Amino acid sequence: MKVIVVVLAGIMGGIVNSIGIWGFGALGINEALGFNMTPTLSIPWLMPRLISSGLWGLLFLLPFWRDSLIKKGILLSCGPLLFMLFVMFPKMGAGMMGLNLGNTAPAFAVFFTLLWGVSAAIFLKVFQK
Repeated sequence: MKVIVVVLAGIMGGIVNSIGIWGFGALGINEALGFNMTPTLSIPWLMPRLISSGLWGLLFLLPFWRDSLIKKGILLSCGPLLFMLFVMFPKMGAGMMGLNLGNTAPAFAVFFTLLWGVSAAIFLKVFQK
């Protein structure tokens, strides 16, 4: 049961993260702040993000900071952040740390992965009640 709950929390965090990235792009915030990423909110863009977010949610099973899920979510955001900066961005052709998308790409990556971790932690707290 715990596995299902942390995967669902990860997916919910992925939904918040994805809507945030899409919303910032659609509103022109990304571009205005030097991050040239404006994704289209579509199933092909969203599904891999939600699957990987659910898998990253498994990190919440690690036995520490059970009393502070928000702190845990912030710390666990480091995994997806490092993966994005050093694996996914280069694989997407965006260069190391996404710098081909603009000099602010690493800062946006930090913001959006923190959004994932904190929102997943909040949903996990709600699911556990």
